[in-house]
Parts: sequence; C-alpha cells; structure tokens
Amino acid sequence: MTLPVDKSGAATDTLRGGPRRRRVRTGEGTGGRGVPLPLLVPALIGLAFLVVPLIALLVRAPWRSLPDLLTSAEVWQALRLSLVCATAATAVSLVIGVPLAWLLARVEFPGRGLVRALVTLPLVLPPVVGGVALLVALGRNGIVGKWLDSSFGITLPFTTTGVVIAEAFVAMPFLVISVEGTLRAADPRYEEAAATLGASRFTAFRRVTLPLIAPGIAAGAVLAWARALGEFGATITFAGNFPGRTQTMPLAVYLALQSDPEAAIALSLVLLAVSVAVLAGLRDRWMTAR
Repeated sequence: MTLPVDKSGAATDTLRGGPRRRRVRTGEGTGGRGVPLPLLVPALIGLAFLVVPLIALLVRAPWRSLPDLLTSAEVWQALRLSLVCATAATAVSLVIGVPLAWLLARVEFPGRGLVRALVTLPLVLPPVVGGVALLVALGRNGIVGKWLDSSFGITLPFTTTGVVIAEAFVAMPFLVISVEGTLRAADPRYEEAAATLGASRFTAFRRVTLPLIAPGIAAGAVLAWARALGEFGATITFAGNFPGRTQTMPLAVYLALQSDPEAAIALSLVLLAVSVAVLAGLRDRWMTAR
C-alpha cells in the first residue's frame, strides 16, 4: 500500500490519521553553524548581569559566623514577623483577589479593561508611591483612615496590620493575574452544565470552578506570598521600621547594611533561599515548556 505524500515530501501515516513529525536537529535552525555570535555575546552578558551579583553574595557570605548571626533574637523576630505578615497578606489576597479575578474573567461590564489596568497598576507602580497612596487613603488624616479613626478608633499606619495591608497591596496583583489567566483557560461549559442541573452561579463556582482552577490559585498564592515577603518600599513608607512590630526581613537587611554588612549579607541569604525555593516549586508550571 502506498502512503500519500504531502507537498513537503513527508509521508503521511494514514493509520495514525496525521503526518509524521519531523525531528529537528540541534543547530538546524541556524544552518548547522550553532548560535550566531551577535546573539550569543549579549545573551552571555545578560546571564552574567543577573547571576554574578548572586554569586558575589554567596562568596562574600560570612559562613563561619553565619550560625551566630542567624540565631540572634533580632533576626528571628524579623523573620517571624515577615512570615506571619506575608502569610496574612496572602490570605487577604485570596479572599478578595480570587473573586476579583473571576469578575474580570467571566463578567462583561463597561470599563473592564480600565479595571484590569488599575488592578495590575501596583505591579509597575514604585512601592514607595504605593506606600504614600496608602497613607493618603488609610492614614489618620486620610480619606478612609480619618473615618476609621473617628468612628472605630482604628489606626492602621505604623502597625503590624499596616504591614499586612502594604504587602497585600503590592502582592495581590500577582494572584489576580494568575487566577484570571487560569479562569480564561478553563472551559466555561462545565459551569454552564452545572447551571442546567439547577446549581446557582455561586454553587457552580464553589463546586466546579474552584477545583478546576486550584493549580492557578496555588501558583498565584505562592507568587503573592513571595512578593509580600520581599516587600520593602510600601512597608517602610506606610508601616515604618519598628523592631518587633513592623520591621520585616527586608527592612532588617536595610538597617543592618548601615552598621553591620555581614549581618545584612546573612539576612539576604535567607531571603535568597526562600526565593529559590519558590522558583523550584513553580518551575513545572511556568518555567518548563510542555
């Protein structure tokens, strides 16, 4: 039996119902001569630009005194506060960010593009500007903060709660983007099928949509947690730098750099280790081609 041949001369496997895939050898796309030099040199420079500072951090780390530096009461106090606040900020982002992502992905309404732009604005907004905006809105003389203070006696700036709010402000867009992308990729016909069986829209979201987008929610939550853990500008502007109350790890690094560079390097290594762990946990989702 003769197999049909396509225009490129490749045989078509009629039993499999499609053309056979042709393997491309390494270097074939560049004429078999490897990577062009005008592309290789800038690529290596870019790699060195990103990697050399991290290597320098490891080389200059005070490994002998590292255990003593990391076991000091100040370090553990800042680390504990960072972990607690980052986790709380992630929880806040989940509670209000997932519904917001669903609204942007599933509901058509006027100005949706503008709302999406405003939601993602903290990604490009300088963190210090975000901190100033929080002060203007939630400070004791702010638009909302003045009412909270006079009506309920609630003061948010320069408190641990203020740290959580500042971290959630800059971290939640990561969660919203991740969840919205997952929602757009999910097939809405499952929700429609649940609606035809009598489920309300909220029940369909809770019983059908949430299990479908759980991986996207998990990835977005991890990214938001990592961003909250490393937040500096908005935190120091809105919550200040008070040890035991608002001094997180990034603030402790900044303070230690002025008086004890070795301690600053040791604290930086802790944050570096956390960042590497986050990337390692997410590599199968967005760093690996499938």
